[in-house]
Amino acid sequence: MPIAIYMLGLAVFAQGTSEFMLSGLVPGIVRDLQVSVPAAGALTSAFAVGMIVGAPLTAVLSLRWPRRRALLVFLTIFMIVHVAGAVTTSFGVLLAARVAGALANAGFLAVGLAAATAMAGPGAKGRAASVLLGGITLACVAGVPAGAVLGQVWGWRSAFWAVAVVSVPAVVAVAVAVPSIPPTTSIPPGTAMSPDPAPPPDATMSPDATMSPAVPAARRELRALCEPRLLVTLLLGALVNGATFCTFTYLAPLVTEVGGYGPGWVPVLLALFGLGSFAGVSIGGRMADRRPMRLLVPGGLALTTGWIVFGVAADIPAAVFVLVFVQGALSFAVGSTLITRALYAAADAPSLGGAFATAAFNVGATAGPLLGGVAIGAGLGYRSPLWVSALLVALALAVAGAALAARRTGTTGAPASPTRRAAR
Repeated sequence: MPIAIYMLGLAVFAQGTSEFMLSGLVPGIVRDLQVSVPAAGALTSAFAVGMIVGAPLTAVLSLRWPRRRALLVFLTIFMIVHVAGAVTTSFGVLLAARVAGALANAGFLAVGLAAATAMAGPGAKGRAASVLLGGITLACVAGVPAGAVLGQVWGWRSAFWAVAVVSVPAVVAVAVAVPSIPPTTSIPPGTAMSPDPAPPPDATMSPDATMSPAVPAARRELRALCEPRLLVTLLLGALVNGATFCTFTYLAPLVTEVGGYGPGWVPVLLALFGLGSFAGVSIGGRMADRRPMRLLVPGGLALTTGWIVFGVAADIPAAVFVLVFVQGALSFAVGSTLITRALYAAADAPSLGGAFATAAFNVGATAGPLLGGVAIGAGLGYRSPLWVSALLVALALAVAGAALAARRTGTTGAPASPTRRAAR
């Protein structure tokens, strides 16, 4: 893997810390800003909403930018809004800062996925994606527990300051290590990311030709994103990610109020979840390129079973300790493999494929905490998000089975393009 891909992973580490760290900061935010636990949990959903809206929007807007410039712009904005979040005393402002940070994060991840998979070369999309997603899991191992410790010692605002500080070396690393890859519309024909070949000088110009070159490029890629198998893969990813975020967002109150752990154990259990996530991404990166079904089918079944067992045994400290690791590993092994398969299915949309994968998976990150919050708010207790997670993964398995049956009976639509067939 080129060193530049690992530098992108460093930046994703800072962003992943921000995305996940609220799971250890919810109690402090509730006390300081005088809001309910579900309202504080909605900050995670607000971040995910920004990711959903921002991923395709920022990817389209940045089609004309060299990729290094786009990455630097998004990362700088991300750093600035975390400073704003650290100094505010208003929950509304904090909510807005989370959305703005998510917009920048979405743009960075969408462009970063496209750049990383292009630099990695054919047949290595899974490994390239696993490096970037590894930044998120390392954030769970180190960044999120560190943020929880900072929140307990110096208050939740110190965690926001820490994310801003960590972003500074990430900006420098991206500026130095990432090549100035041209925008999609200017890459020479014949490459994996090239647009259609330029017409001869005497060719009749279509209406699109008088527009910015990014406009027809975006239209071509949007058409490519309507392939049925891609849409099913994105839906499965949203459901699995929803299950992950549903429980992870409320992990701190779950382990303290139900699991019998003291507040000092929260960073340890967050780190344990992160270690499991890193193991899952590593396994997914090795299998997603060549043997995805060997992971997705048994992994999906095991993930569903794990959430059910967790729900039953949530009041047993030893079981909680084991299941936090296991469910982190299974969630990210299955989730990262689905991301990779989405990138392969979107081979004809190299720039917007990563954006829509980011958006779809954050649909789950939005819905999961909201559903968990609804269950808690309905008086079902802090154990209830585990049952919601089990239902979401079970639904994903049902959708996958229905899609497979439909494909075997020839009801999934028109055949895929040669590029997509080769990507499978």
